Amino acid sequence: MDPAISRRKFFEKVAGGLWGGALAGLLQADGTMPRAPHFEGKAKSVIFFFMEGGPSQLDLFDPKPGLNRWAGQPLPPELSKFYGSKLAFAQPNAAVLPSPRVFRKWGQSGTEISDWMPHTAAMADDICLVRSMHTDAFNHHPGQLLLFSGTMQFGRPSMGAWVTYGLGSESRNLPGFVVLASGRGTSGGVTNWTNGFLPSLYQGVVFRNSGDPILYLSNPGRLSRETQRATLDALRELNERHMESTGELDIASRIESYELAFRMQMAAPDLLDFGQESPATRAAYGVDEGPTRAFGTNCLLARRMVERGVRYVMLAHASWDDHSELDKKLKTNCEITDKPVGALLRDLKQRGLLDSTLVVWCGEFGRTPMVEHRRGQKPEMAGRDHHPFAYSLWLAGGGIKGGQVIGRTDEFCMRIEEDPVHVHDLQATILHCLGFDHTRLTYRHLGRDFRLTDIHGNVVKKMLA
Repeated sequence: MDPAISRRKFFEKVAGGLWGGALAGLLQADGTMPRAPHFEGKAKSVIFFFMEGGPSQLDLFDPKPGLNRWAGQPLPPELSKFYGSKLAFAQPNAAVLPSPRVFRKWGQSGTEISDWMPHTAAMADDICLVRSMHTDAFNHHPGQLLLFSGTMQFGRPSMGAWVTYGLGSESRNLPGFVVLASGRGTSGGVTNWTNGFLPSLYQGVVFRNSGDPILYLSNPGRLSRETQRATLDALRELNERHMESTGELDIASRIESYELAFRMQMAAPDLLDFGQESPATRAAYGVDEGPTRAFGTNCLLARRMVERGVRYVMLAHASWDDHSELDKKLKTNCEITDKPVGALLRDLKQRGLLDSTLVVWCGEFGRTPMVEHRRGQKPEMAGRDHHPFAYSLWLAGGGIKGGQVIGRTDEFCMRIEEDPVHVHDLQATILHCLGFDHTRLTYRHLGRDFRLTDIHGNVVKKMLA
């Protein structure tokens, strides 16, 4: 002990050592390093198709031919009463709208899927179709918050952030959590891929499918890589000193973000080089065709990302919010998405990646069996309202038992009659496939432990292989 040292200097030195150790620990255990789950999960990565807006399960996945008997009539009084004030726009006594779609049985499983999704349906024996989903929210942003963050409150980490917090990433040169968007943008926006109160390195990184994958990733023409490296080294040293003096642990995430961006400059061009793909593969995904170009490119990028160790890829396509012109808009979205989705499933399977990649396809809720007419619209422009009480989604690969249908709804697709699955149950099951007990994947914040499933959720064992 130096007798001349002041009390302030003594504590600065002690604190500096502590924060320096904390910094080293954070950088050694950052989100780009793989970590072990609670047990050996069958899935190593997730591709999450978020079909924003609420796709109509009645026209895609849950055939209800009995609705034809009620066409143009209101629902029975007891069902109208069930809806009450729980609709966003339509009236509970609105007329029933049967689906004009043709459903047929696909694969050995005989799963019934709409004629507008033939490419997805061709993979029916690999798909677990859930017809008994339900949620607590009947508007878009709350529904998306609940789906991805486990609560309708702002500020919680999203599912992709939780996954990368738990597992890290197997890629040193790409983010662990990537977002690929097409269409007009989700109403939840960044809250669907936020890190919340987790360190910022777990936030989803939005990639573009043309030009620079991330804005400002490229260097100015006159800046050499050596000069950039020297600049980053100096910046790192300044940030480390700042962290030692302030104790701000978020600075470690900032340092890692700079380093990851530097590594990405080398990895991103190779990732986007589709010249390495065969003409047959490009054609299967539709990357050179008008309607499927953007979404097909994102699907092919998703496959290339999980090959390179990216842990969680969200593909968001908006919007399926068909309050009007249901037939026209639904047909358009299916033409954009169905072929690339089917191609991705086949491609993953052929490459031996489907067993280790969990694929999820869903929206934040479904659509009503009753018609919604907006003021001044012609009858042929009818749509459907939001329906949180009984809707459909599907999962494939990564520990999921394909070729089955879980759950059943009543003849109106209004109430669940068998095997209800709540959003929290879906979250618990996804985490289970990745090797996590959802009740133990927690993060202490504001004096208590938080988790993705809040205080709810059960693993749906019927889904598991």
